[in-house]
Amino acid sequence: MNNLGQAIHIKKEILVRIIKAFLSDDFERQARLIPYDMRPKGMEVPYRCCVYKERAIIKDRTLAGLGFPIEEDDETVSLADYAKQALERQSISDKNLTVLQAACKGCATNRIYVTDLCQGCVARPCQSTCKFGAISIVNGRSVIDDSKCKKCQMCVKACPYKAIVKISVPCEDSCPVGAIKKDETGFASIDYDKCINCGRCTVACPFGAVHERSQIIDILKALRSKNQVIAMIAPSIVGQFPGNIYQLKTAIIKSGFSDVYEVAQGADITANTEAKEFSERMKEGQKFMTTSCCAGYNQLIKKHLSEIKPFVSDTKTPLYYTAQIVKKKYPDATLVFVSPCVAKRAEGFENPNVDYVMNYEELGALFIAKKIQILDLEESKYEVESSKQARNFGYSGGVAESVKKSLKDEDMVKPCVINGLNKDSIKQLKRYAVTGDCEGCNLVEVMCCEGGCIGGNATINNPKTAKKLIDNFTQNSEDITKV
Repeated sequence: MNNLGQAIHIKKEILVRIIKAFLSDDFERQARLIPYDMRPKGMEVPYRCCVYKERAIIKDRTLAGLGFPIEEDDETVSLADYAKQALERQSISDKNLTVLQAACKGCATNRIYVTDLCQGCVARPCQSTCKFGAISIVNGRSVIDDSKCKKCQMCVKACPYKAIVKISVPCEDSCPVGAIKKDETGFASIDYDKCINCGRCTVACPFGAVHERSQIIDILKALRSKNQVIAMIAPSIVGQFPGNIYQLKTAIIKSGFSDVYEVAQGADITANTEAKEFSERMKEGQKFMTTSCCAGYNQLIKKHLSEIKPFVSDTKTPLYYTAQIVKKKYPDATLVFVSPCVAKRAEGFENPNVDYVMNYEELGALFIAKKIQILDLEESKYEVESSKQARNFGYSGGVAESVKKSLKDEDMVKPCVINGLNKDSIKQLKRYAVTGDCEGCNLVEVMCCEGGCIGGNATINNPKTAKKLIDNFTQNSEDITKV
């Protein structure tokens, strides 16, 4: 969950102001004024040295909200010009993240460091523990050779005085694949060839320096056009907004969309199809199969973990099947997926049936800008009611349970759950791939975010609260059809 406190409030305020500017009679002028309206002359500066620095940072954050890469900003180009370019834009980029270097503090290098608490003890436990010869004694004190240090932290654990510490860079530490590092300028830079779009860096940075590149202007342009625009909402949206998903459908239509579909409808297809595939693979003698619905996991497989591909289900994601259904009914419509995470932007870009992806934060900003109060609205039913299990796809364990409940012989499923991708869980998956065995289970559910989609970087509610709300809502839903 995106829980950056004040940083997330600033981002939300900017999104609301961008949408209001678009809805005004003079988008370009109103966009240009955003930094000045948020930090007027004479205002006490809350974060930076002066009002001009604050305005510069707000301008950069607004660029991300308009869908542009902050790194490529030409300081001589005004926000009015960028707003005009956004209106004229015909396509979106596959690079979904951008770094605001003006907000990035250029944190100290991620390393193991001996502090002044070092007592120069006789036992030298740090030196004797290090397997790489990285620690030497200079003037009676421990010194670490960074070129030899493997950051294993054994010396940190061994020091009786807690004198050795790991200096962490939050964005780098959070990335499971080493895709974000300092560049030659000393500021964070994203390697898109490695990036799996997990969104961890957007949550981890305490300065809010890593942003998603929003597609909100492109979506607003579509809503203003004569085309029908259909929203497809992810299962994890339950519990993210006030009211229930029937009131939420009314709110989304009131905001300008033509119709709304639950992606849980596609999740029913995913669960049934994956259950059939699982049964067939087990009969053929394969020892295990992993799920395939998580966009971040699919990016990991493509870029870093190709060895596990033979064990990954060939079944498509819930979004894939839902978009297919919607496109068949509305062949000329613009399709917008409403998502909890940045990884789904990557999936949407690769799916010809999905035009844009809007996250929960952006949908919330749209409601605020249009003064839509969900709790005041009547309920609107969905064309198809999804099963209990499909609506549970949004949290960790829900996918495996859906596959299990889809089978007549539920006992054949021995599930295990990878609850969040990190360096350790990736090693675990590699071990499964190399050995061809997953240590007592035969169905491995993999979720990129801890807690599942309710832990996505763009979610609004606490994951534990969201899970309770989903469970309460799905109590009255029908069970999935068995295959």
